Amino acid sequence: MHPQPLEFGMTAECGLTDNISWWDSDAEATIVLSQPDTDRELWNEFLRGAVESYRRHGVERAIDVAAVRDGADTAMFWATLDSTGRVIGGLRAKGPLLSADDSHATVEWAGQPGLAAVRKMIDDRVPFGVLEMKTAWTTDDRDKARVISTALARTPFHAMTLMDIQFCMATSAPHILERWRTSGAVVAPIAATPYPDERYRTKMMWYDRRTFANHAASDQIPKILREMKTVSAQAGAHVAARAASQ
Repeated sequence: MHPQPLEFGMTAECGLTDNISWWDSDAEATIVLSQPDTDRELWNEFLRGAVESYRRHGVERAIDVAAVRDGADTAMFWATLDSTGRVIGGLRAKGPLLSADDSHATVEWAGQPGLAAVRKMIDDRVPFGVLEMKTAWTTDDRDKARVISTALARTPFHAMTLMDIQFCMATSAPHILERWRTSGAVVAPIAATPYPDERYRTKMMWYDRRTFANHAASDQIPKILREMKTVSAQAGAHVAARAASQ
């Protein structure tokens, strides 16, 4: 038996004047959702951590910090903070995409047989709203990284709630995809691409907020729904406070 597609009615203004945060007891960390212009210092800390993490793994060519530093194409980002306030992981949402040309996936599949399928999957979904999750990283502490990755796998639903869109997509190596699939991501039937180099077989995955419960792990679903309510409530409070001050 499969659960019915879920309907979401909350639409919040995405222009955050303050960040949204909550404690994640599994990761034993605070998750902060914000935007580059709202939290410039936190944004810079997130990028610094991403660059260091990618460099340690020898894939620094996969992140062009100069191109993303101003945050112009970043709808929102997430930073995971330990008990000392140090950023130990995070990711960002790029978009909304207007066409496949806006997606970094077209760069990753350039010259590969799957490029046409990648473009079609994106373009077919653009009318319903598409964000691209990018620049994901975590601490190198293996045990800590596992629980942080599981928490970050729920972040697409925060973005889809705030922006009232249906889809999020991401690309990653298979061992990362397995972690993200716990929250309902579906791996696209497109041949992998050797990106950022021949050591990797990068695949594309999709989140659909209407049908994710058909694919997510049972323990992730209540956490997703709880966090969506938290995000909606805090965003709504920000909007109300802003309106009252005008």
